[in-house]
Amino acid sequence: MKEKVIIVGCRFPKMNEQQFQMSMDELKALVNTAHGEVVGEIVQLRDRPEPATYIGKGKVAELIEKVTETKADLIVFNDELSPGQVRNLDREMNVRVIDRTQMILDIFASRAHTKEGNIQVELAQLSYLLPRLAGQGHTLSRLGGGIGTRGPGETKLETDRRYILKKMDDLKKRLVDVQAHRESYRKQRRNNNTVQFALVGYTNAGKSTLLTKLSGAQTFQENLLFATLDPLTRKMTLPSGYPVLLTDTVGFIRDLPTTLVAAFRSTLEEVKEADILLHVVDASHSEALSQMQTVDKLLKELDAQSIPIITVFNKNDQLQETITFPEEDNPYLFLSAYNDDDIMALSELMEKTVKEQMNYYQVKIPVQDGKSLSDIQQYTMIQQEQLDEETNCFEYKGYVLKDHPVNGVIKKYVQDV
Repeated sequence: MKEKVIIVGCRFPKMNEQQFQMSMDELKALVNTAHGEVVGEIVQLRDRPEPATYIGKGKVAELIEKVTETKADLIVFNDELSPGQVRNLDREMNVRVIDRTQMILDIFASRAHTKEGNIQVELAQLSYLLPRLAGQGHTLSRLGGGIGTRGPGETKLETDRRYILKKMDDLKKRLVDVQAHRESYRKQRRNNNTVQFALVGYTNAGKSTLLTKLSGAQTFQENLLFATLDPLTRKMTLPSGYPVLLTDTVGFIRDLPTTLVAAFRSTLEEVKEADILLHVVDASHSEALSQMQTVDKLLKELDAQSIPIITVFNKNDQLQETITFPEEDNPYLFLSAYNDDDIMALSELMEKTVKEQMNYYQVKIPVQDGKSLSDIQQYTMIQQEQLDEETNCFEYKGYVLKDHPVNGVIKKYVQDV
């Protein structure tokens, strides 16, 4: 049975009505993703948040009435509340009160499937809970495990704090071990000189669908926020037959909680390891431009803004009206992930972008040098291959990564000619 939820938001002078409405719609989508049902909405225009309760006294009274009227189980605020605000609101309400950050953390907790993902989510939850301990000691039982034996004279609050700090230290140590494994995998990919694309973009832009269509691998796809949490890497073949890796990453969102960004740093590092980014945009969304800006901002925070980007304006088939996007400095494409011709066009654009990071080569290799022939076929992007029967050599024309070891083979035979 779905929990009944009332959402609460304040619009401040820095936010226009359209931006505010998008933010509230996004909160509704988060509630839906968490399997809740929005049964009411409270909105207030304010210059600044009320220090004690975020919303004013009149709105608090209205909220209490709304809870009674709708028989709501939960109240979700569209902002991060201070520990004091949560405590004061808890005293006023007879239902649970959480904020946007806690809602996102809960969704992440339900979506984490890997060992690393679970550790990162729990670490983020504890980081969020620590400053909010006062008045919430009773909620610790939901975190699993119990409180350790208290020393003489210790209050429950002090013991709770010590428990959380110890738990966080343990999680950080476990995360270091898991990250070492991930780094080992990354190092292996670097040693293999495999070109890697990373799908980035606002949550629910269609990244997982594109991964499936480009690679042929089945992935979890659903019209929910944060459908993908743990990074997923699959092989795909470009039109020339050149193999590359394609990684799906967690969707970005406006005001992504800092605790999550910190905890998921290693997962987000996948973005920095990529040779080329595919920035997937939901072109049909009314706030597509704002979402693009959010992604650009987070890429800068990750120090990944210098990586070449292809902008993919997805859901072209759902466009109700023509949206004018600013002139893109990056290569871009409008498409529908469900249109095979569009997917082929994207593959061709990906290949063209990879070529721009490669050197052109032309080489003749004797048919008896099977190892060199195999290396050329496996590690370069072949554009033309033909057998010269007079010289008993295969002639290749194509592109090769500038620092790939196979350049040694090419250099050897170019010099010998």
